[in-house]
Amino acid sequence: MIRLLLAAIALVLATGAHAFDHSHAAWDALVKKHVKLLDGGRASQVRYADFAKDRAALAAYLAEVSRVGEAEFRAWPREQRMAFLVNAYNAFTVELILTKYPDLKSIRDLGNILFNSPWKRRFFTLLGREESLDGIEHGMLRKPGAYDEPRVHYAVNCASVGCPMLREEAYVASRLDAQLEEQARRFLSDRTRNRFDPRSGKLEVSEIFKWFKEDWTSGYRGIGTAGPVTSREQYFARYADLLADSPADRRLVAEGKAPIAHLDYDWSLNDAR
Repeated sequence: MIRLLLAAIALVLATGAHAFDHSHAAWDALVKKHVKLLDGGRASQVRYADFAKDRAALAAYLAEVSRVGEAEFRAWPREQRMAFLVNAYNAFTVELILTKYPDLKSIRDLGNILFNSPWKRRFFTLLGREESLDGIEHGMLRKPGAYDEPRVHYAVNCASVGCPMLREEAYVASRLDAQLEEQARRFLSDRTRNRFDPRSGKLEVSEIFKWFKEDWTSGYRGIGTAGPVTSREQYFARYADLLADSPADRRLVAEGKAPIAHLDYDWSLNDAR
């Protein structure tokens, strides 16, 4: 009996010693140090040269991420799982950039969509299997019924100027809804990527709203959004004050009457050099 009790205690201690840190403190310290905010926090650049100097710390965090098994992951609450996947995506993306930095001007220099896509490359281990960035984003985060959260597009960062900014802190379960909503407001208020054009009378938005249109038309409720999202017009109406300047223009957006157009996506590396 005593032997069994000691074995049980040892197992608990061993499990506790290797418990995953859901504060993501290691990643949080790295992005706080190496992400540079721009335009009042509406965008950011990444100090990849300095990230490279901290590559050992990044590798240590990614190793901890890769140690998490499928069963452990499935036992976590929804918000912990989602924060884990978003942080993993962003950290592995930085690592991918560093494999060729500074000899690249875009993530697409690592391979285009059709041939050797950087997003389809299985270059890391996650939940016990070889995985890719697309596997995280589309196979897990965007999998219907898993999270049904369109705001995830504001959280995952593809290392490009056109992408919603890399956040200057780690995502954590306890503040996930607030973090996602702040990311949404930051991105939608960045007039270089989303704005109502009074001359054309059109609402000009990022191409992510075209590429992933179904995420804003499938009735997703998300973690904390105000009711289901059934159309892009309905969604943009919530942010009319960020997208347009004059009361008349804001009213057009708020009433869903502004035709939607899409701006060209800037694939340039979001580098602070």
